[in-house]
Amino acid sequence: MADIPPSKRVTVMVLLRKLINILAPPAYQPAPVPIRSRGRRRKIAIILFLVLLTALTVGCGAQPQAETTSTKPVTITVFAAASLTEAFTEIGHNFEAAQPDVKVIFNFAGSQQLAHQLSQGAPADVFASANTAQMQTAIEAGRVTDNAAQTFVHNRLVVIYPADNPAGLVTLQDLSKPGLRLILAAADVPVGRYSQQFLDKAAQDPAFEADFKDGLLTNVVSYEQSVKAVLTKVALGEGDAGIVYNSDVTADIADQVSRIDIPDDLNTIATYPIAVVSDTESPNPSQNFVAYVLSPAGQDVLAKFGFTGVP
Repeated sequence: MADIPPSKRVTVMVLLRKLINILAPPAYQPAPVPIRSRGRRRKIAIILFLVLLTALTVGCGAQPQAETTSTKPVTITVFAAASLTEAFTEIGHNFEAAQPDVKVIFNFAGSQQLAHQLSQGAPADVFASANTAQMQTAIEAGRVTDNAAQTFVHNRLVVIYPADNPAGLVTLQDLSKPGLRLILAAADVPVGRYSQQFLDKAAQDPAFEADFKDGLLTNVVSYEQSVKAVLTKVALGEGDAGIVYNSDVTADIADQVSRIDIPDDLNTIATYPIAVVSDTESPNPSQNFVAYVLSPAGQDVLAKFGFTGVP
């Protein structure tokens, strides 16, 4: 009976009971059963026996069908600096093609915003910051293990202005011209901090006027929360100039802005660290994503978008 499916057991028990009643009628029957009735009873018993035998055969022979389960891809969430939007989007597609059992979801924003979200407990699996300071914030919040972060790419600053150049910019010194509308990232945004370092260096350079830094800061009309916000406002003509990363001047916006390069001695080389979040529920896929970013395939994509790879 153990091999008979539950749906068949009730039917078999009923047939068995009827068969027993026919072959061994109750002792309280008042009169002998006529011979003709006995023959009819025997036929009925044979029929019930055959039905019972069929039920047992089908019940024992049928194997329960294995449930068909389709394995859903593991989803990992990557918190990434806004300047990585184009490069990481392509890397994500390539990674998913190489690892079809993993789906990557990105949260792109200013690194300081991402670090704050992590410190507030936002679920994430990987954090890629545009500077080491915001990665340290995540470490101090207990979301990234100390010494887990790895530098995966570098970037550099560039001055941009609308393609029609309404302010007539030619040199870096022109950024302090009275009346120029300058858009910078806020000081707690990595590119904003790097921009301040550029100003400090320029203030010490004899090629710039002594009041260059003060004049430039007087021209700032807004401080943005991400480098993409600076780029967008300048491209739309809401400012005469801005400071962004080299990687932000991509092919799809190159016809809307022009650029002035900042020389190495005045520039700040941005260092981008990446790490698996310590409480991730998908450590292996997350580590595989980090490894892919550091691989030649990942580095090629980053170089394609204007980043400088790591040795």
